[in-house]
Amino acid sequence: MMMTAMFVALITAGAYIRIPIPVCPFTLQFLFTTLSGVLLGAKLGAAACGVYVMLGLVGLPVFTSGGGIGYVSEPTFGYLLGIIAGAYLTGYIVHKGEITLPRLLAGAFSGLMAVYAFGMAYYYAVSRFWLGTPIGVWPLFLYCFILAVPGDIALCIVSAMLGKRLVPLTKMRRAV
Repeated sequence: MMMTAMFVALITAGAYIRIPIPVCPFTLQFLFTTLSGVLLGAKLGAAACGVYVMLGLVGLPVFTSGGGIGYVSEPTFGYLLGIIAGAYLTGYIVHKGEITLPRLLAGAFSGLMAVYAFGMAYYYAVSRFWLGTPIGVWPLFLYCFILAVPGDIALCIVSAMLGKRLVPLTKMRRAV
């Protein structure tokens, strides 16, 4: 329970650690959501991300731009739903067998794809049906994937490398 709570705090802090990039805002939130799956496993990693999202929806300013139930109508809310699925998928793949760097990378990149799948689908739906400003498939792919994904690819690699070192330590702590 303490590790899950710690990851809720890390995910919150990661949302506010911004790295200035000209085209697209870049935070360390994805690093901590991926690490939650890597270190806590599928269920607890997803639970940490779920608690984070719930805290934001009840009004705590944990999201990058604050919090509140109104966030559901934001086109980017799908990425927040995606981090829950991404953490679960990452943890599932990583802990399905021996902890190797290729398995860690596969888990991190699978989680990344889940985040972007949820995020882009939600962005498209909210833009089209709620906001009444439809976005085409190519602009959606350009602005919501191509411009944003390079930094997240780097974070996948960092989380896999950290996971390779930290998973054995967390397993030792669980056994004690």
